[in-house]
Amino acid sequence: MTTTTPSDLARATLRHDDHPFRGIALLIGATLCLATSDSLAKYLSATLPSIEIAWIRFVVFVLLLAPVAFAGDRAPLRSHKPVLQVFRALALVVSSLLFITALRYLPIAEASATSFVAPLFVTALSIVVLGEVVGLHRWAATLVGLCGVLIVVRPGTAAFDPASILPVASAFAWAITLVMTRMISGADRIITTMAYSAVVGVLALSALVPFVWVTPSWRDLLLGVGVGVASSVGHWLVVLAFRHADASVLAPFSYVQLVWVTVIGFVVFAELPDLWTFVGAAFIIGSGLYTAHRERRRHAKTVPAEPNPTA
Repeated sequence: MTTTTPSDLARATLRHDDHPFRGIALLIGATLCLATSDSLAKYLSATLPSIEIAWIRFVVFVLLLAPVAFAGDRAPLRSHKPVLQVFRALALVVSSLLFITALRYLPIAEASATSFVAPLFVTALSIVVLGEVVGLHRWAATLVGLCGVLIVVRPGTAAFDPASILPVASAFAWAITLVMTRMISGADRIITTMAYSAVVGVLALSALVPFVWVTPSWRDLLLGVGVGVASSVGHWLVVLAFRHADASVLAPFSYVQLVWVTVIGFVVFAELPDLWTFVGAAFIIGSGLYTAHRERRRHAKTVPAEPNPTA
């Protein structure tokens, strides 16, 4: 899964300079990269199994990250919370696998819209895992978002596709990843978290990929590399965006990704979401923006400043 989540990624980034338009431009570029990665993964899913696509993606991630991770640091995997880092990385792998599998069966816009429910799961998990107190407003926003998911999925109707559960499950796994990111925040550096994500992802998927291996053609391999490059660049642009602007400024623009996947879905896959998908997406987006707003207000009261990026 490759959706952006401004309120949570902001916790991992650091004090920014005040260039909001630069941050917005970077985030919009990130959403285009992430939408491209998802679209390539969907196209590739016709010939390769999901595990193999995810494996190629993580291998590319490792190859791109290694020069950065080891450039001035010979111990990028040195962590104060290694067990938590491993479990976070495994949750990320599960989220990626579920979302790539969903792309095989569902229109890309529908899968992406449903996956944006992740911040709402974060709200619920924060109570259980982090002991946070969630007020009435955030609970109301969560319920509205879940109603949006039901509108998109439409269980119990002829329009229901069992595969539509996959992006919801992917969003839940991504929410677990984000909650663990909060638990790690302040203990480890960003490069350490990224290194664990890459290395653990490759190791976990390398244990699974022999059981489903399909020898890729040169075309498939090129597309797989494209998935990894687009995803890695997209996530790096997200990090850069938060060095230039507040999460509250960037949050609305993360949903531009839905515009990209809708356009790509129509042009490349001849997929056009129905009216109910648009209605459900509006509910999910509205609830997500309101949750980000309430999170920003709560964070502003408890944390006067974001940490410094050079720390």
